[in-house]
Amino acid sequence: MRLTHAAAAIEDQPELESKGLVRTLGLWDVTAITAGTILGSAIFIAAAFVPREIPHPTLALLLWVAGGLIAVAGALTYAELGTMFPEAGGQYHYIKQAFGPLWGFLFGWTSLLAIQAGANAFLGVAFGEYLGAFLPFFSSTHTIASIPVGAWTWEPNTVQLAGVSAIAVLSAVNYFGTKQGARVQGTLTAIKLLSVAGLIGFGLLAPANVSPDWTAPLPAGNLFAAMGLAIVAVLGNFDGWYQATLSAGEIKRPERNLPLGMIGGTALIGVVYLLVNLVYFRSMPLSEIGASARIGQEATTALLGSTAGRLMAAAVLVSVFGCLSSAIIGASRLGLPMSEDAPAFRWMARIHPRFRTPTAGIATLGLWSMLLVLSGSYEQLFQYSLFSSIIFHVITGLALFRLRRERPAMPRPYRVVGYPWVPALFVLAMTGLVLNTLYERPLQSILGVGLVALGVPFFRWRRVPFAD
Repeated sequence: MRLTHAAAAIEDQPELESKGLVRTLGLWDVTAITAGTILGSAIFIAAAFVPREIPHPTLALLLWVAGGLIAVAGALTYAELGTMFPEAGGQYHYIKQAFGPLWGFLFGWTSLLAIQAGANAFLGVAFGEYLGAFLPFFSSTHTIASIPVGAWTWEPNTVQLAGVSAIAVLSAVNYFGTKQGARVQGTLTAIKLLSVAGLIGFGLLAPANVSPDWTAPLPAGNLFAAMGLAIVAVLGNFDGWYQATLSAGEIKRPERNLPLGMIGGTALIGVVYLLVNLVYFRSMPLSEIGASARIGQEATTALLGSTAGRLMAAAVLVSVFGCLSSAIIGASRLGLPMSEDAPAFRWMARIHPRFRTPTAGIATLGLWSMLLVLSGSYEQLFQYSLFSSIIFHVITGLALFRLRRERPAMPRPYRVVGYPWVPALFVLAMTGLVLNTLYERPLQSILGVGLVALGVPFFRWRRVPFAD
Protein backbone atom coordinates (compact mmCIF):
# COMPACT_ATOMS: atom_id res chain seq x y z
CA MET A 1 0.00 0.00 0.00
CA ARG A 2 1.30 3.46 -0.80
CA LEU A 3 -0.28 5.88 1.65
CA THR A 4 0.94 9.42 1.15
CA HIS A 5 1.22 12.41 3.47
CA ALA A 6 -2.36 13.29 2.52
CA ALA A 7 -3.50 10.45 4.75
CA ALA A 8 -2.02 12.19 7.76
CA ALA A 9 -3.93 15.33 6.91
CA ILE A 10 -7.15 13.38 6.89
CA GLU A 11 -6.34 11.62 10.16
CA ASP A 12 -5.70 14.96 11.88
CA GLN A 13 -9.22 16.12 11.12
CA PRO A 14 -12.17 15.31 13.39
CA GLU A 15 -14.21 12.23 12.57
CA LEU A 16 -15.75 13.10 9.23
CA GLU A 17 -19.43 12.86 8.46
CA SER A 18 -20.89 12.65 4.98
CA LYS A 19 -24.44 13.73 4.26
CA GLY A 20 -25.37 13.22 7.94
CA LEU A 21 -23.95 9.67 8.02
CA VAL A 22 -21.55 8.54 10.74
CA ARG A 23 -18.24 6.78 10.07
CA THR A 24 -18.70 3.50 11.94
CA LEU A 25 -17.29 0.88 9.52
CA GLY A 26 -13.81 -0.46 10.20
CA LEU A 27 -11.35 -2.58 8.23
CA TRP A 28 -13.11 -5.86 9.00
CA ASP A 29 -16.45 -4.37 7.95
CA VAL A 30 -15.03 -3.24 4.58
CA THR A 31 -13.38 -6.63 4.04
CA ALA A 32 -16.62 -8.41 5.00
CA ILE A 33 -18.72 -6.25 2.65
CA THR A 34 -16.29 -6.88 -0.21
CA ALA A 35 -15.85 -10.60 0.38
CA GLY A 36 -19.52 -11.07 1.26
CA THR A 37 -20.73 -9.45 -1.95
CA ILE A 38 -18.34 -11.40 -4.18
CA LEU A 39 -18.96 -14.72 -2.44
CA GLY A 40 -22.61 -14.99 -3.35
CA SER A 41 -24.20 -17.95 -5.07
CA ALA A 42 -22.27 -17.79 -8.37
CA ILE A 43 -19.33 -20.02 -7.38
CA PHE A 44 -21.82 -22.71 -6.33
CA ILE A 45 -23.97 -22.46 -9.47
CA ALA A 46 -22.50 -20.40 -12.35
CA ALA A 47 -18.97 -21.79 -11.92
CA ALA A 48 -20.09 -24.70 -14.10
CA PHE A 49 -20.19 -22.34 -17.10
CA VAL A 50 -16.37 -22.14 -17.32
CA PRO A 51 -15.64 -25.85 -17.95
CA ARG A 52 -18.71 -25.94 -20.19
CA GLU A 53 -16.97 -23.48 -22.52
CA ILE A 54 -13.39 -24.59 -21.82
CA PRO A 55 -13.32 -28.35 -21.05
CA HIS A 56 -9.65 -28.23 -20.05
CA PRO A 57 -8.68 -28.10 -16.33
CA THR A 58 -5.46 -26.13 -16.76
CA LEU A 59 -6.99 -23.49 -19.04
CA ALA A 60 -10.04 -23.24 -16.79
CA LEU A 61 -7.90 -22.53 -13.70
CA LEU A 62 -5.80 -20.03 -15.66
CA LEU A 63 -8.99 -18.18 -16.57
CA TRP A 64 -9.94 -18.02 -12.88
CA VAL A 65 -6.49 -16.57 -12.14
CA ALA A 66 -6.89 -14.02 -14.95
CA GLY A 67 -10.34 -13.03 -13.70
CA GLY A 68 -9.03 -12.59 -10.18
CA LEU A 69 -6.19 -10.38 -11.40
CA ILE A 70 -8.63 -8.19 -13.35
CA ALA A 71 -10.85 -7.88 -10.27
CA VAL A 72 -7.84 -6.92 -8.12
CA ALA A 73 -6.82 -4.36 -10.77
CA GLY A 74 -10.35 -2.94 -10.55
CA ALA A 75 -10.18 -2.85 -6.76
CA LEU A 76 -6.83 -1.03 -6.89
CA THR A 77 -8.26 1.48 -9.38
CA TYR A 78 -11.39 2.12 -7.35
CA ALA A 79 -9.38 2.33 -4.11
CA GLU A 80 -7.51 5.44 -5.30
CA LEU A 81 -10.75 7.08 -6.39
CA GLY A 82 -12.45 6.02 -3.16
CA THR A 83 -9.84 7.70 -0.98
CA MET A 84 -10.02 10.86 -3.09
CA PHE A 85 -13.81 11.06 -2.67
CA PRO A 86 -14.68 9.13 0.52
CA GLU A 87 -18.40 9.83 0.25
CA ALA A 88 -21.52 7.70 0.19
CA GLY A 89 -22.29 6.75 -3.42
CA GLY A 90 -18.78 5.73 -4.46
CA GLN A 91 -18.70 5.25 -8.22
CA TYR A 92 -21.29 7.99 -8.67
CA HIS A 93 -18.82 10.60 -7.38
CA TYR A 94 -15.85 9.35 -9.40
CA ILE A 95 -17.78 9.60 -12.67
CA LYS A 96 -19.33 12.93 -11.69
CA GLN A 97 -16.03 14.55 -10.75
CA ALA A 98 -14.32 13.41 -13.94
CA PHE A 99 -17.08 13.80 -16.55
CA GLY A 100 -19.77 15.96 -14.96
CA PRO A 101 -22.99 15.40 -13.02
CA LEU A 102 -25.03 14.01 -15.92
CA TRP A 103 -22.91 10.86 -16.19
CA GLY A 104 -22.82 10.43 -12.44
CA PHE A 105 -26.59 10.72 -12.22
CA LEU A 106 -27.12 8.25 -15.07
CA PHE A 107 -24.96 5.74 -13.23
CA GLY A 108 -27.04 6.17 -10.08
CA TRP A 109 -30.29 5.98 -12.03
CA THR A 110 -29.32 2.76 -13.80
CA SER A 111 -28.00 1.20 -10.61
CA LEU A 112 -31.10 1.88 -8.55
CA LEU A 113 -33.54 1.03 -11.32
CA ALA A 114 -31.94 -2.15 -12.59
CA ILE A 115 -28.37 -3.11 -11.68
CA GLN A 116 -28.66 -3.16 -7.89
CA ALA A 117 -32.42 -3.71 -7.56
CA GLY A 118 -32.40 -6.43 -10.22
CA ALA A 119 -29.49 -8.18 -8.51
CA ASN A 120 -31.25 -7.95 -5.14
CA ALA A 121 -34.40 -9.48 -6.62
CA PHE A 122 -32.37 -12.24 -8.27
CA LEU A 123 -30.67 -13.04 -4.95
CA GLY A 124 -33.99 -12.98 -3.13
CA VAL A 125 -35.46 -15.57 -5.50
CA ALA A 126 -32.27 -17.67 -5.29
CA PHE A 127 -32.66 -17.61 -1.49
CA GLY A 128 -36.22 -18.87 -1.84
CA GLU A 129 -35.18 -21.64 -4.25
CA TYR A 130 -32.50 -22.99 -1.88
CA LEU A 131 -34.80 -22.61 1.12
CA GLY A 132 -37.11 -25.01 -0.67
CA ALA A 133 -34.44 -27.72 -0.40
CA PHE A 134 -35.13 -27.79 3.35
CA LEU A 135 -38.72 -26.55 3.52
CA PRO A 136 -40.72 -27.98 0.60
CA PHE A 137 -43.41 -25.34 1.20
CA PHE A 138 -41.17 -22.92 -0.69
CA SER A 139 -41.43 -23.91 -4.33
CA SER A 140 -41.83 -22.03 -7.59
CA THR A 141 -44.72 -24.38 -8.38
CA HIS A 142 -46.55 -23.58 -5.14
CA THR A 143 -48.82 -20.71 -6.17
CA ILE A 144 -50.38 -18.75 -3.33
CA ALA A 145 -52.82 -16.66 -5.37
CA SER A 146 -54.23 -16.17 -8.87
CA ILE A 147 -55.17 -12.57 -9.55
CA PRO A 148 -56.40 -11.43 -13.00
CA VAL A 149 -54.76 -8.20 -14.13
CA GLY A 150 -56.33 -7.31 -17.45
CA ALA A 151 -55.27 -9.93 -19.99
CA TRP A 152 -52.55 -11.16 -17.62
CA THR A 153 -52.91 -13.32 -14.52
CA TRP A 154 -50.57 -12.64 -11.62
CA GLU A 155 -49.67 -15.87 -9.79
CA PRO A 156 -47.15 -15.23 -6.99
CA ASN A 157 -45.51 -18.33 -5.52
CA THR A 158 -43.89 -19.22 -2.20
CA VAL A 159 -40.36 -18.79 -3.57
CA GLN A 160 -41.21 -15.17 -4.31
CA LEU A 161 -42.69 -14.89 -0.83
CA ALA A 162 -39.39 -16.08 0.69
CA GLY A 163 -37.44 -13.64 -1.50
CA VAL A 164 -39.60 -10.70 -0.45
CA SER A 165 -39.25 -11.71 3.20
CA ALA A 166 -35.45 -11.89 2.98
CA ILE A 167 -35.22 -8.43 1.39
CA ALA A 168 -37.65 -7.00 3.97
CA VAL A 169 -35.74 -8.43 6.94
CA LEU A 170 -32.32 -7.23 5.76
CA SER A 171 -33.68 -3.81 4.78
CA ALA A 172 -35.13 -3.47 8.28
CA VAL A 173 -31.83 -4.44 9.91
CA ASN A 174 -29.98 -1.80 7.89
CA TYR A 175 -32.74 0.76 8.50
CA PHE A 176 -32.08 0.65 12.24
CA GLY A 177 -28.33 1.24 12.01
CA THR A 178 -25.33 0.88 9.74
CA LYS A 179 -23.32 -0.86 12.44
CA GLN A 180 -26.13 -3.34 13.06
CA GLY A 181 -26.22 -4.14 9.35
CA ALA A 182 -22.44 -4.46 9.29
CA ARG A 183 -22.50 -6.85 12.25
CA VAL A 184 -25.02 -9.06 10.46
CA GLN A 185 -22.88 -8.88 7.32
CA GLY A 186 -19.71 -9.75 9.24
CA THR A 187 -21.39 -12.74 10.87
CA LEU A 188 -22.79 -14.03 7.59
CA THR A 189 -19.43 -13.60 5.85
CA ALA A 190 -17.68 -15.53 8.64
CA ILE A 191 -20.23 -18.36 8.34
CA LYS A 192 -19.79 -18.42 4.56
CA LEU A 193 -16.00 -18.53 4.76
CA LEU A 194 -16.09 -21.29 7.38
CA SER A 195 -18.48 -23.30 5.22
CA VAL A 196 -16.33 -22.88 2.14
CA ALA A 197 -13.21 -23.68 4.19
CA GLY A 198 -14.92 -26.93 5.20
CA LEU A 199 -15.68 -27.73 1.56
CA ILE A 200 -12.07 -27.01 0.57
CA GLY A 201 -10.47 -28.86 3.49
CA PHE A 202 -12.61 -32.01 3.39
CA GLY A 203 -12.88 -31.89 -0.40
CA LEU A 204 -9.11 -31.86 -0.93
CA LEU A 205 -8.49 -34.53 1.72
CA ALA A 206 -11.19 -36.90 0.46
CA PRO A 207 -10.21 -39.55 -2.11
CA ALA A 208 -10.63 -38.10 -5.60
CA ASN A 209 -13.37 -39.49 -7.82
CA VAL A 210 -11.52 -38.38 -10.95
CA SER A 211 -7.97 -37.30 -11.76
CA PRO A 212 -7.89 -34.21 -14.00
CA ASP A 213 -5.58 -34.46 -17.01
CA TRP A 214 -3.69 -31.19 -16.59
CA THR A 215 -1.65 -31.76 -19.79
CA ALA A 216 -4.55 -32.82 -22.02
CA PRO A 217 -4.58 -31.56 -25.64
CA LEU A 218 -6.24 -28.19 -26.14
CA PRO A 219 -9.96 -28.28 -27.03
CA ALA A 220 -10.87 -28.16 -30.71
CA GLY A 221 -12.81 -25.30 -32.27
CA ASN A 222 -12.57 -21.53 -31.83
CA LEU A 223 -10.63 -21.52 -28.57
CA PHE A 224 -10.29 -17.73 -28.42
CA ALA A 225 -14.05 -17.18 -28.65
CA ALA A 226 -14.71 -19.86 -26.04
CA MET A 227 -12.20 -18.28 -23.66
CA GLY A 228 -13.89 -14.91 -24.17
CA LEU A 229 -17.25 -16.35 -23.11
CA ALA A 230 -15.66 -18.15 -20.17
CA ILE A 231 -13.87 -15.06 -18.82
CA VAL A 232 -17.22 -13.23 -18.80
CA ALA A 233 -18.53 -15.97 -16.49
CA VAL A 234 -15.42 -15.73 -14.30
CA LEU A 235 -15.74 -11.96 -13.92
CA GLY A 236 -19.44 -12.43 -13.16
CA ASN A 237 -18.37 -14.60 -10.23
CA PHE A 238 -16.08 -11.78 -9.00
CA ASP A 239 -18.71 -9.07 -9.37
CA GLY A 240 -19.11 -7.00 -6.20
CA TRP A 241 -15.48 -6.12 -5.49
CA TYR A 242 -16.44 -2.41 -5.72
CA GLN A 243 -19.46 -2.56 -3.39
CA ALA A 244 -17.68 -1.06 -0.35
CA THR A 245 -17.06 2.23 -2.21
CA LEU A 246 -20.80 2.90 -2.08
CA SER A 247 -20.53 3.08 1.73
CA ALA A 248 -17.31 5.14 1.76
CA GLY A 249 -19.05 7.95 3.65
CA GLU A 250 -19.46 5.61 6.63
CA ILE A 251 -15.94 4.13 6.71
CA LYS A 252 -13.51 5.12 9.46
CA ARG A 253 -10.06 6.12 8.17
CA PRO A 254 -11.10 5.52 4.54
CA GLU A 255 -7.59 6.35 3.31
CA ARG A 256 -6.44 3.12 4.99
CA ASN A 257 -9.44 0.85 5.47
CA LEU A 258 -11.02 1.25 2.03
CA PRO A 259 -8.05 0.08 -0.10
CA LEU A 260 -6.95 -2.57 2.39
CA GLY A 261 -10.47 -3.96 2.79
CA MET A 262 -11.30 -3.96 -0.92
CA ILE A 263 -8.02 -5.48 -2.08
CA GLY A 264 -7.82 -7.92 0.82
CA GLY A 265 -11.41 -9.11 0.36
CA THR A 266 -11.00 -9.52 -3.40
CA ALA A 267 -7.67 -11.37 -3.13
CA LEU A 268 -9.06 -13.63 -0.39
CA ILE A 269 -12.02 -14.70 -2.52
CA GLY A 270 -9.71 -15.20 -5.51
CA VAL A 271 -7.72 -17.80 -3.57
CA VAL A 272 -10.95 -19.38 -2.30
CA TYR A 273 -12.30 -19.67 -5.84
CA LEU A 274 -9.17 -21.47 -7.07
CA LEU A 275 -9.32 -24.00 -4.24
CA VAL A 276 -13.07 -24.57 -4.69
CA ASN A 277 -12.52 -25.30 -8.38
CA LEU A 278 -9.82 -27.81 -7.49
CA VAL A 279 -12.39 -29.60 -5.33
CA TYR A 280 -14.87 -29.55 -8.22
CA PHE A 281 -12.28 -31.02 -10.60
CA ARG A 282 -11.61 -33.88 -8.17
CA SER A 283 -15.29 -34.70 -7.72
CA MET A 284 -16.72 -35.04 -11.24
CA PRO A 285 -15.58 -35.14 -14.88
CA LEU A 286 -15.47 -31.76 -16.59
CA SER A 287 -18.36 -32.70 -18.85
CA GLU A 288 -20.57 -33.38 -15.81
CA ILE A 289 -19.44 -30.19 -14.10
CA GLY A 290 -20.39 -28.19 -17.18
CA ALA A 291 -23.85 -29.79 -17.24
CA SER A 292 -24.50 -29.24 -13.54
CA ALA A 293 -27.14 -26.76 -12.36
CA ARG A 294 -26.00 -26.84 -8.69
CA ILE A 295 -22.34 -27.73 -8.92
CA GLY A 296 -21.55 -26.85 -5.30
CA GLN A 297 -24.11 -29.26 -3.86
CA GLU A 298 -23.55 -31.98 -6.47
CA ALA A 299 -19.74 -31.92 -6.15
CA THR A 300 -19.96 -32.09 -2.37
CA THR A 301 -22.41 -35.00 -2.55
CA ALA A 302 -20.16 -36.84 -5.02
CA LEU A 303 -17.09 -36.49 -2.80
CA LEU A 304 -18.47 -36.51 0.74
CA GLY A 305 -21.97 -37.98 0.61
CA SER A 306 -25.57 -36.78 0.72
CA THR A 307 -25.40 -35.38 4.26
CA ALA A 308 -22.48 -33.15 3.32
CA GLY A 309 -24.37 -32.18 0.18
CA ARG A 310 -27.30 -30.93 2.23
CA LEU A 311 -24.92 -29.01 4.48
CA MET A 312 -23.46 -27.37 1.39
CA ALA A 313 -26.97 -26.42 0.26
CA ALA A 314 -27.39 -24.75 3.66
CA ALA A 315 -24.06 -22.93 3.15
CA VAL A 316 -25.26 -21.67 -0.23
CA LEU A 317 -28.43 -20.43 1.46
CA VAL A 318 -26.37 -18.44 3.98
CA SER A 319 -24.08 -17.24 1.19
CA VAL A 320 -26.97 -15.83 -0.84
CA PHE A 321 -28.41 -14.18 2.27
CA GLY A 322 -25.04 -12.57 3.06
CA CYS A 323 -24.57 -11.35 -0.50
CA LEU A 324 -28.02 -9.76 -0.39
CA SER A 325 -27.15 -8.08 2.92
CA SER A 326 -23.96 -6.46 1.61
CA ALA A 327 -25.71 -5.36 -1.59
CA ILE A 328 -28.39 -3.54 0.42
CA ILE A 329 -25.78 -1.80 2.59
CA GLY A 330 -24.04 -0.28 -0.42
CA ALA A 331 -26.75 0.30 -3.00
CA SER A 332 -29.12 2.12 -0.64
CA ARG A 333 -26.58 4.98 -0.39
CA LEU A 334 -26.83 5.91 -4.07
CA GLY A 335 -29.83 8.15 -3.52
CA LEU A 336 -27.74 10.63 -1.49
CA PRO A 337 -25.59 11.98 -4.34
CA MET A 338 -28.50 11.71 -6.78
CA SER A 339 -30.52 14.07 -4.57
CA GLU A 340 -27.88 16.79 -5.09
CA ASP A 341 -28.18 16.82 -8.86
CA ALA A 342 -31.87 16.15 -9.51
CA PRO A 343 -34.65 17.86 -7.54
CA ALA A 344 -36.95 14.97 -8.48
CA PHE A 345 -34.82 12.85 -6.18
CA ARG A 346 -34.35 15.40 -3.39
CA TRP A 347 -36.39 13.25 -0.99
CA MET A 348 -33.74 10.52 -1.29
CA ALA A 349 -31.42 12.61 0.90
CA ARG A 350 -33.46 11.87 4.02
CA ILE A 351 -31.33 10.62 6.94
CA HIS A 352 -32.97 9.21 10.05
CA PRO A 353 -32.29 11.64 12.96
CA ARG A 354 -31.67 8.81 15.43
CA PHE A 355 -30.29 5.89 13.45
CA ARG A 356 -28.22 8.08 11.07
CA THR A 357 -29.02 5.83 8.14
CA PRO A 358 -30.31 6.75 4.65
CA THR A 359 -33.77 5.49 5.43
CA ALA A 360 -35.36 6.85 2.23
CA GLY A 361 -32.78 5.04 0.10
CA ILE A 362 -33.11 1.79 2.06
CA ALA A 363 -36.90 1.84 1.88
CA THR A 364 -36.97 2.76 -1.83
CA LEU A 365 -34.44 0.10 -2.86
CA GLY A 366 -36.13 -2.52 -0.69
CA LEU A 367 -39.64 -1.84 -1.97
CA TRP A 368 -38.57 -1.68 -5.62
CA SER A 369 -36.53 -4.90 -5.26
CA MET A 370 -39.51 -6.65 -3.66
CA LEU A 371 -41.80 -5.44 -6.45
CA LEU A 372 -39.39 -6.89 -9.02
CA VAL A 373 -39.42 -10.20 -7.16
CA LEU A 374 -43.22 -10.32 -7.22
CA SER A 375 -43.47 -9.22 -10.85
CA GLY A 376 -41.08 -11.89 -12.06
CA SER A 377 -39.42 -9.38 -14.43
CA TYR A 378 -36.25 -8.89 -12.38
CA GLU A 379 -34.06 -11.24 -14.43
CA GLN A 380 -34.92 -9.63 -17.76
CA LEU A 381 -34.39 -6.13 -16.35
CA PHE A 382 -31.08 -7.19 -14.82
CA GLN A 383 -29.94 -8.68 -18.14
CA TYR A 384 -30.71 -5.40 -19.91
CA SER A 385 -28.59 -3.53 -17.37
CA LEU A 386 -25.47 -5.70 -17.70
CA PHE A 387 -24.19 -3.92 -20.81
CA SER A 388 -24.55 -0.47 -19.26
CA SER A 389 -22.99 -1.75 -16.04
CA ILE A 390 -19.84 -2.79 -17.87
CA ILE A 391 -19.74 0.53 -19.72
CA PHE A 392 -19.81 2.38 -16.39
CA HIS A 393 -16.82 0.31 -15.24
CA VAL A 394 -14.94 1.50 -18.33
CA ILE A 395 -15.97 5.12 -17.66
CA THR A 396 -14.86 4.84 -14.03
CA GLY A 397 -11.47 3.46 -15.03
CA LEU A 398 -11.03 6.31 -17.49
CA ALA A 399 -12.01 8.75 -14.73
CA LEU A 400 -8.83 7.82 -12.86
CA PHE A 401 -6.67 8.83 -15.85
CA ARG A 402 -8.61 12.05 -16.40
CA LEU A 403 -8.38 13.11 -12.77
CA ARG A 404 -4.65 12.33 -12.68
CA ARG A 405 -4.18 14.62 -15.67
CA GLU A 406 -6.56 17.45 -14.77
CA ARG A 407 -6.18 17.47 -10.97
CA PRO A 408 -2.61 16.38 -10.31
CA ALA A 409 -2.37 18.41 -7.07
CA MET A 410 -5.50 16.92 -5.50
CA PRO A 411 -4.68 14.90 -2.34
CA ARG A 412 -4.52 11.17 -3.00
CA PRO A 413 -4.14 9.30 0.30
CA TYR A 414 -3.68 6.12 -1.70
CA ARG A 415 -2.14 5.88 -5.18
CA VAL A 416 -2.77 2.78 -7.24
CA VAL A 417 0.32 0.61 -7.53
CA GLY A 418 1.60 -0.04 -11.03
CA TYR A 419 0.06 3.10 -12.54
CA PRO A 420 -0.68 3.41 -15.47
CA TRP A 421 -0.47 -0.30 -16.31
CA VAL A 422 -2.78 -1.68 -13.62
CA PRO A 423 -5.75 0.64 -14.33
CA ALA A 424 -5.06 0.30 -18.08
CA LEU A 425 -5.38 -3.49 -17.75
CA PHE A 426 -8.71 -3.02 -16.02
CA VAL A 427 -10.04 -0.59 -18.64
CA LEU A 428 -8.93 -2.78 -21.55
CA ALA A 429 -10.49 -5.88 -19.97
CA MET A 430 -13.81 -4.12 -19.39
CA THR A 431 -13.73 -2.67 -22.92
CA GLY A 432 -13.27 -6.19 -24.26
CA LEU A 433 -16.36 -7.26 -22.33
CA VAL A 434 -18.34 -4.34 -23.81
CA LEU A 435 -17.40 -5.40 -27.33
CA ASN A 436 -18.08 -9.07 -26.58
CA THR A 437 -21.53 -8.27 -25.13
CA LEU A 438 -22.35 -5.98 -28.05
CA TYR A 439 -21.45 -8.76 -30.49
CA GLU A 440 -23.10 -11.64 -28.63
CA ARG A 441 -26.23 -9.84 -27.37
CA PRO A 442 -26.90 -6.80 -29.57
CA LEU A 443 -30.58 -6.44 -28.63
CA GLN A 444 -29.94 -6.56 -24.89
CA SER A 445 -27.09 -4.08 -25.32
CA ILE A 446 -29.32 -1.59 -27.15
CA LEU A 447 -32.05 -1.98 -24.52
CA GLY A 448 -29.43 -1.45 -21.82
CA VAL A 449 -28.42 1.86 -23.39
CA GLY A 450 -32.09 2.81 -23.61
CA LEU A 451 -32.46 2.10 -19.91
CA VAL A 452 -29.66 4.56 -19.18
CA ALA A 453 -31.15 7.20 -21.47
CA LEU A 454 -34.44 7.11 -19.54
CA GLY A 455 -32.68 8.94 -16.73
CA VAL A 456 -31.88 12.04 -18.80
CA PRO A 457 -35.33 13.69 -18.43
CA PHE A 458 -35.18 13.29 -14.64
CA PHE A 459 -31.74 14.88 -14.60
CA ARG A 460 -32.70 17.79 -16.86
CA TRP A 461 -35.86 18.68 -14.96
CA ARG A 462 -34.95 21.75 -12.83
CA ARG A 463 -31.47 20.41 -12.27
CA VAL A 464 -29.40 21.80 -9.40
CA PRO A 465 -26.25 23.49 -10.82
CA PHE A 466 -23.09 21.50 -10.24
CA ALA A 467 -20.45 23.22 -8.14
CA ASP A 468 -16.99 21.82 -8.74
